Amino acid sequence: MAEALAGVAGVESVPVDVHFFDDLGANSLVMAQFCARVRKREDLPSPSMKDIYRYPTIRSLAAALAQSAPAGADSPAAPSPAVRPMPPEPVTRTSGKLAHTLCGTFQLVFFLGYALVAGLVTAGGYEWVADGSGPLDIYVRSLLFGGAGFLALCAFPVVAKWVLVGRWKPCEFPIWGPAYLRFWVVKALLHANPMILFVGNPLYVLYLRALGARIGRGVTILSRSVPVCTDLLSIGSGTVVRKDSFFLGYRAHAGRIQTGRITLGRDVYIGEKTVLDIDTSMGDGAQLGHSSSLHRGQAVGAGEHRHGSPAQPTEVDYLRVAPAPCGTMRRAWFGLASLLQLFLLYIPLTVGGLYTLFNEVPAIRDRLEPTAALTLPELVTDALVLSLTLFLCFAVLGLAALCTLPRLLGLVVRPDRVYPLYGFHYAVHRATARMTNIRFFTWLFGDSSYIVHYLRGIGYDLSDVEQTGSNFGTEVQHESPVLVTVGRGTMVADGLSVINADYSATSFRLSRTSIGPRNFLGNNIAYPTGGRTGDNCLLATKVMVPLDGEVREGVGLLGSPCFEIPRSVERDSRFDDLRTGEGLRRGLAAKNRHNLRTMALMLFVRWLHTLALTLLALASVNLYGVVGHIVIASYVALTLALSTAYYILVEHCIRSFRRLRPLLCSIYDPAFWSHERLWKVPDHYLNIFNGTPYKSLVWRLLGVRIGSRVFDDGCFITERTLTAIGDETTLNAGSKVQCHSQEDGTFKSDATTIGARCTLGVAAHVHYGVTIGDGAELAPDSFLMKGEEIPPHARWGGNPAVETPEARVQPGGTGRSTPPSVDGAAAATVN
Repeated sequence: MAEALAGVAGVESVPVDVHFFDDLGANSLVMAQFCARVRKREDLPSPSMKDIYRYPTIRSLAAALAQSAPAGADSPAAPSPAVRPMPPEPVTRTSGKLAHTLCGTFQLVFFLGYALVAGLVTAGGYEWVADGSGPLDIYVRSLLFGGAGFLALCAFPVVAKWVLVGRWKPCEFPIWGPAYLRFWVVKALLHANPMILFVGNPLYVLYLRALGARIGRGVTILSRSVPVCTDLLSIGSGTVVRKDSFFLGYRAHAGRIQTGRITLGRDVYIGEKTVLDIDTSMGDGAQLGHSSSLHRGQAVGAGEHRHGSPAQPTEVDYLRVAPAPCGTMRRAWFGLASLLQLFLLYIPLTVGGLYTLFNEVPAIRDRLEPTAALTLPELVTDALVLSLTLFLCFAVLGLAALCTLPRLLGLVVRPDRVYPLYGFHYAVHRATARMTNIRFFTWLFGDSSYIVHYLRGIGYDLSDVEQTGSNFGTEVQHESPVLVTVGRGTMVADGLSVINADYSATSFRLSRTSIGPRNFLGNNIAYPTGGRTGDNCLLATKVMVPLDGEVREGVGLLGSPCFEIPRSVERDSRFDDLRTGEGLRRGLAAKNRHNLRTMALMLFVRWLHTLALTLLALASVNLYGVVGHIVIASYVALTLALSTAYYILVEHCIRSFRRLRPLLCSIYDPAFWSHERLWKVPDHYLNIFNGTPYKSLVWRLLGVRIGSRVFDDGCFITERTLTAIGDETTLNAGSKVQCHSQEDGTFKSDATTIGARCTLGVAAHVHYGVTIGDGAELAPDSFLMKGEEIPPHARWGGNPAVETPEARVQPGGTGRSTPPSVDGAAAATVN
C-alpha cells in the first residue's frame, strides 16, 4: 500500500507512520485515486474513503483492514469494503432502436396533441369571455371558464391513470416499450398538474387519494416530488413528509422501470432531502432524519429512529415541536378557504386580467380583428415595448416586494412559538416561504458579492459578513428569511436549504438557524435549526449536519451520518495569499467588475428571450384573425423549440464554441469567472424532456459526449463538455453529475466518465474526476466522491459511496406482499 500511495502522490516513498493529510499533504482526490489503485490489486484489501479518514497512516490502515469483519447486526445497511464486485444478474432487454424511435415519436405526437387541444380551448374560452358585457359579466365568465379549466387539468391525470393503468402493482417493464408509454403519459400529466401548487394543503392529500394512494387522516405532505405509482403508497395517520423528499413508488434500473410499495405507518416523520426507494417500510412512530435514505428492502421498526444513507439506527429525536389543536374541521375549513380564494380571486383575476391586457393594449387588441394587418416594423416595435415593460416591471416591482413584504409578514409569525397547522399563521408562513424562494433573483445575484445585499434585503442576518465574491451560490432556499444568521467569512456553494421551521402532524414552529463563522458549505446541504457545528468547519457535499454530540469546530464533516475529516490540507491552501490583504482587495474588485458584466449579460439574455417569445406571441395574435385557433395551439410547441435552441446557442457562445478544460485555480482567476458564467445560463427547459429520447439529444447539443438510448428521468449535468456517458445508461430523477468542486477560495474541475449500461439511482450525486465502469450501479441518494473509480458491474452505495454486497430482496411482482396497513402496524422487515 505504501508503494501504491507513493505512486499516486508522486513521491519516492511513503513511511508507514506518515499522516496522509498533515504530513504527506494529500487531499481527498489523491486518496480516492490511491483507493482505486489498491482496489485493482487482488493481493491487497480494499479500503474506502471512510477508512482513509479513520486510519490516516499506512500502518494503522493496514492493521484495521487486516482485522476488518462484516458489519454487525446493529448496522445492517453498512457495506463491507472486502466485498468484490460481482456481475449483475442477466437482464432481458426487449427495447431496441425501433422501440426507442417509436416511443419518441409517440411522445412528440402526444405533446403536440395536448398543446393543440389546450390552444383550441384557450382561444375558444377567450372569445367567450370577450363576449361578456360589463365588468360583472366578464368576472363571472372568467370565473366559469377558468374554474372549468382548472378542474379539467386536475381531473384529466386521474382519469388517464385509471384508464391507461388501472391500479399500479409491483412489477417491472422495459423502458421505451408500450407499458412505459402508458407510465410516461401518466407521469407527464401529473407533473403538469396545477394541484402541485397545493402541496402542504389538505387538498393535496385528497388528490393523492383520488389517484389511489392509501393515506390516513391528518397526514401532512410538504414535498413537491409527486409520487407516480400512487396505489403502491400507504401512509398512516399523523405522518409528516418534509420538502425535497422522494417517494415516487418506482425507479429506473438497468433499462427497466421497477415499481414497488412504500409503506409508512402512523405518526411517521420523514425529514428533508430524503429518498424512500421501492419496497421500503416504516413502522408506527418511526423517524427518518434529514439527508437520509432507505434503500430497497430496508424496513424501520415501530418507534425506531434512523438517519444516514443508507439509514442506520440513531437516538436523535427529529420530531422537535409540540402538538397543537388541529382537527378534521380545521383542515376542512382551510381546504375550503383555499378553493374559494382560488376560484373567487386568483382565477378571475388571471383570466380577466389577460382579457383586460388584450383589450386595453392596442398592440394586441387591434391585431385580434380579422381584417388586421401588421407590418414587420410595427411588430418589432410593439414587441420591444411590451417585452421591456413586462420584464422591467417584474424585476423592479418583484425586488421591491421581496425586500418589504417578508419583513412585514415576519411580524405576524413569531419565532419559537408553536402554531397549529392550517390556520392564518400557517398561511402567512407558507406564503412567505413561496415568495422569498423565487429563483430569479438568487440566479441573478448568486456567485457574486451582490447576493449578500439581496439576502440581507429579504431578511438574512449578514451584519458581520466578509465579502469573498462567492459568499453564496445561485440556489439558496429557506423557510423564513428573517430567521437566518450566517457568520463572518462563511462561504456557501449551491443547494443550501436552511431548515428553520419544525413540523409535526398538527403544528409548526419557526426558529432561528445560525451558521458559524469561517465555514465552508458544499453542495446540496440541508442545515437544520440546532445544527451542531460552530466556527471554521468544512461541510462536504451532501453531508448530514448533526443534531447531537458536541459542537464541531475546526474540522471537516463528510457523509451521512457524518464523520470528521481534516478541515483543509496543504494543496487546498495554495491560494490563501489571495484571500487576505492586498491580494484579496485586487482580486475581489476585479471579480466584482466581471460579475457585474455577467449580471448585465444574463439580464440581456433573459430579456432577449422574452422579446423573442413576445414577438412570436404577437405574430400568432396577428395571424389569429386570419388563420384562427390553430395558430394559438401551435404557440406552445414553438415556444419550447425556440427556447431550447436559444439557450443551447447561448451556452455555446459563452464557451466560445470550445470545450471546457480541467481547472485548479483560485476563485479570483479569470478562468474561473468564465467557467462560473456558464452556471447562469437558464436550464429550466430541460425538465420538459425528462423521460424522452429528446433529453439525450439536448445533452448532446449542449456538448455532453452521450451514447445511444440513454434514459434520463431528471438528471442534471453541470459541466456538459467534461461529461461522457455510455450507451443505454439509466439516469434517475434527482441525480446529478457535477464535474467541479469549490472549497473555500479554491476551484477544481475535471472530467467524469460514466460507462455503458450503468445506473445512477434517485438523487445520486457524482463528483468530478470519477470513472464508472460498464454495467455498474450507484444506489439512490449516494455520493460518489471525486477521483473514485467504480469497476465494471460493481454495485456501490452510501454517502460516501463504497462497494456494497448483494441485497437480498424479492423481485418486483413476485411472491406475496404484505398488505399495506394505513392505520395499523408497519409491514414486516424484508431485508
